[in-house]
Amino acid sequence: MRRKIKRKNFVLPDGVYESEKVAKLINYAMFSGKKNASRKVVYDAFDAIKEKAKVANPLEIFDTALKNTGPLMEVKSRRVGGANYQVPIEVKPDRRNALSMKWLIEAARSKKGSSMHLKLADEIIAASKNEGEAVRKRENTHKMAEANKAFAHFAW
Repeated sequence: MRRKIKRKNFVLPDGVYESEKVAKLINYAMFSGKKNASRKVVYDAFDAIKEKAKVANPLEIFDTALKNTGPLMEVKSRRVGGANYQVPIEVKPDRRNALSMKWLIEAARSKKGSSMHLKLADEIIAASKNEGEAVRKRENTHKMAEANKAFAHFAW
């Protein structure tokens, strides 16, 4: 029997920047269902990006950060003949954006000291310059995929 085809949930663009990516970032930054707090954090982070990077549109920096932190390859565990293999697979564009946003938020949360919007702004700016924790995470993912290239024939 075939599985039901899963319908995709579409996110409406956010109110300020009219961008679906920003709306998704707000959703990923949300903690305990507090969306207004998450909106405030993300919009304050974008304002901080405007000031620190001295640009009119912080979306450009955000897009470069997403491009720099999005992985092209990742490993998936596959069980073949009683053994588990880490099989490298290509990452779909939707998952690439999702992973890069999660890594940006995770990297900002892991820092200590200042408030969340400043940490998020710093991480986005660093990622747009190909630096920072989220870019390091992407590099580690690529290294893992490269190291397990021998098991690529198990991908199906």
